[in-house]
Parts: sequence; C-alpha cells; structure tokens
Amino acid sequence: MPSIPFQALACPLDGQPLALVENNTWCCAAGHSFDIARQGYVNLLPVQHKRSQDPGDSKAMVAARQRFLQAGHYQPLAEAISRYVATWAARQPSGAEGFSCLDAGCGEGYYLRRLARSVPHELALIGLDISKWAIMAAAKQDDKQAPVSRWVVGSNAHLPVQPAALDGVLCMFGFPVYDEFARVLKSGGVLLQVEAGAQHLRELREVIYPQLKPERSPALEVPEGFAYIDEETLSYPIRLEGQQAIADLLAMTPHLYRASAEGRARAAELDQLAMTVDVRLVQWARR
Repeated sequence: MPSIPFQALACPLDGQPLALVENNTWCCAAGHSFDIARQGYVNLLPVQHKRSQDPGDSKAMVAARQRFLQAGHYQPLAEAISRYVATWAARQPSGAEGFSCLDAGCGEGYYLRRLARSVPHELALIGLDISKWAIMAAAKQDDKQAPVSRWVVGSNAHLPVQPAALDGVLCMFGFPVYDEFARVLKSGGVLLQVEAGAQHLRELREVIYPQLKPERSPALEVPEGFAYIDEETLSYPIRLEGQQAIADLLAMTPHLYRASAEGRARAAELDQLAMTVDVRLVQWARR
C-alpha cells in the first residue's frame, strides 16, 4: 500500500510546526525556511547541533552498508520489524489517517523501504539520520512521484518532529534518546528497539580482537515515560563470500574503529566467513 507523506515536522531552531510551501520549502511562523534538496530530502540539522563538520557515517560507510543490506543478510530482521509494524498499524482505530512511524537512525532507508512494500496498511513514514550521505542515499532510491518516506537529516537528540505526532518509533542498532522519543510519540505509541545480542557477529569479533570480553546480559531498565511490553531474540547464521562482503560488514559496524590495525588486516585476508546474527527486539509503550 502506498505511503502518505509525513507532515508533522518541527523547526529545529524554535520547535514551531513547519509547513510545506510550494512543495519545495519547509517554513515556520517565525520565517525560518529549509529547502528540499533536488534528491528529495530536507536538512533539519542546524550547525549548533553538530559535533563535527560532517557527522555520522561517511559516504564510503553508507555505500558499504547499502551493498551489505541489499545482499539480503539482514532480511529476516527486516521481516520481523515489518511484522511488528503491521501488528501496530492493524490496531489503529478506523478512520485514522495512516500509521505514522519514525526510523531514528535510518541509514540508507533499507528497513523503511521494506516496511512500505510489505505492511498492508497506510503508513506515514519518516526516516531520519545525522549523516547527510545516508539520507541522500535513501532519497535517491525513491520514486519522486511516490516517495516511500519523508527523508530528513537530523539528530535523535533534537528530533525535528512535533510533540505527540508519531504512532511508532524504530531505533535499530542506533543511539536511543528516550526523552525525545517519549516527546514525539502519542500516548500509547510504541517504540521498537533493536540491539546486538551476546553472540552477534561473534565470529568476526574473534578475528579482529585478540581476546573477547566475557559477555554480560545487561539489566533491562525501563526508560522514563515508557512501559515494557515484551521482547524476542532473533538468531540465525549467515555466510559471507569474498573479501568485499567482509570488508563491507566491518565498515558498517563500530568495530571498524575499535579494532587495531592488526585486527583489521586479519579480517582483510579472509575470503569467506560464517557468522551468527543475534539481535534482541524490545517493545516499549509510551505511557
């Protein structure tokens, strides 16, 4: 079912609602304006919210993630996320104007594109990432006549979204900012958080690190403003063939910077690698 455009954006400078003017500029009542780039995204990350000149994933990291995900290695995870969103959307009261959902740290839009294809309900999607390269890659893959999502450069710490505007938030391998998620979710809205499990990519980590630290199951703390719903673990094997696929996986994880030069060199020598994907999916409800 086609997505509908998400409209409830907020000015990153004063928090006021933004209105779309002539389909190419977002403006607030104070006169702040933000043009839509020719690729179809809008940059709502003011310079004062940046910690570096070019924050987030680099162009090369985004390209590596795009190749890896398009190869289907995380397709079971994408299917699980789509099932969650389909269940949430099915509970919408009749007459509701689409299920509005934010992917907070959307990267190049892999999961939102699969949501749009597989969820049999009307969706109003917004993909946000602090990396302009990620959002540019996401927007470039859209049909400009029927875009999958609203694509926004922005920060989870200062979401450019109006209060209580969202039915759902996805945070996958990202940086959750629970007070911001609580602010933008409607009462009863749902947050799905995807985190790496104890065995996630263990075989790669055994290659690049001299020794792995003992795994500890972190205590589940209920974020303020939320109530625990449930959780599940998704675990399955994958096999990477070729040095490029292994390099792409390493490039899209924090291990690229945590590993030593020697560890990265050991990974670069591999021609194939069998690994475990192990993730935990936790559902929270906005109280």
